[in-house]
Amino acid sequence: QVQLVESGGGLVQPGGSLRLSCAASGSIFNINVMGWYRQAPGKQRELVAAISSGDSTTYADSVKGRFTISRDNAKNTVHLQMNGLKPEDTAVYYCHAREVDTTYTNYDYWGQGTQVTVSS
Repeated sequence: QVQLVESGGGLVQPGGSLRLSCAASGSIFNINVMGWYRQAPGKQRELVAAISSGDSTTYADSVKGRFTISRDNAKNTVHLQMNGLKPEDTAVYYCHAREVDTTYTNYDYWGQGTQVTVSS
């Protein structure tokens, strides 16, 4: 089992910045992808950004150019630098990690979520 612990959420004014961090611990075998999802009230959870163990990244169109995802494989941590925040970025942000075992079976893990509120 892998545990994910997020930090860094909070309240920020429009145009401001926040940095989210997520640390993985536990029985880690082979974390392939780490990333961030978010869920706003009344909406489905959506991918924000993800990064592979080889540092290949993907971003939602709505955050391209504003958010940057990074990863430290040695420390099993992932960060999301969020700049130019907008009110529509308000949501609970969830850290995600996917492990792949020797039979190519995927195991998905989720953090408890951290609230990001963008408001004046």
